[in-house]
Amino acid sequence: MTIEEIIKPENLVAKRPALMNATPMHYCPGCSHGVVHKLIAEVIEEMGMEEKTIGISPVGCAVFIYNYLDIDWQEAAHGRAPAVATGIKRLWPDRLVFTYQGDGDLACIGTAETIHALNRGENITIVFINNAIYGMTGGQMAPTTLTGMKTSTCPYGRDTELHGYPLKITELAAQLEGTAYVTRQSVQSVPAIRKAKKAIRKAFENSMAGKGSNLVEIVSTCSSGWKMTPEASNRWMEEHMFPYYPLGDLKDKE
Repeated sequence: MTIEEIIKPENLVAKRPALMNATPMHYCPGCSHGVVHKLIAEVIEEMGMEEKTIGISPVGCAVFIYNYLDIDWQEAAHGRAPAVATGIKRLWPDRLVFTYQGDGDLACIGTAETIHALNRGENITIVFINNAIYGMTGGQMAPTTLTGMKTSTCPYGRDTELHGYPLKITELAAQLEGTAYVTRQSVQSVPAIRKAKKAIRKAFENSMAGKGSNLVEIVSTCSSGWKMTPEASNRWMEEHMFPYYPLGDLKDKE
């Protein structure tokens, strides 16, 4: 018997989205991935696209989304998700096609695939989780690691003279002719979660309407990689990441 069968409908406040499997999540406490998974599941269900959605997951923590959402999935090599999504969408234009990628995957090894897919105006959505670090493989410096931020490969902090500047991939995407909707959101509070869900819905609808490519960045935390508690991670994100990666829509053709 499920919890939904036990609880009377009139007393039910919230429930697991229908597209989310009952698999216990493995993510670290405070990780943003689980929240974003839930939002994507809700949007797909509300759009009635359960049977016509194809997600592409590459490498890193983001890959495990296929364990939790009950839709069709295609795994891609590291960084190549936008190229795979391009092929799928062109073959099946009536499908809702999206990628789900971390900052190391999307903004480092996959920079070329990301930029060119967006510039071509492929009718896909890229969901971009930016926690400024390589979370799965040991906390190394990522393209999005902030100046002065310490990681396992820059233990004294990112030095721009040595490592270059943090890459604002979303600002680059907003300049491309092929992008229809480019936005940066977060999920650390209820109001932020609501805005993020609205952004995901708009991007998915644009994809299905043939308006061009869409990028939804979610500025996120990595409590284990940052070596902080979940609460401290949220505070650090608000104090340090938001000034460099400001939230809001960067481009909306409408």
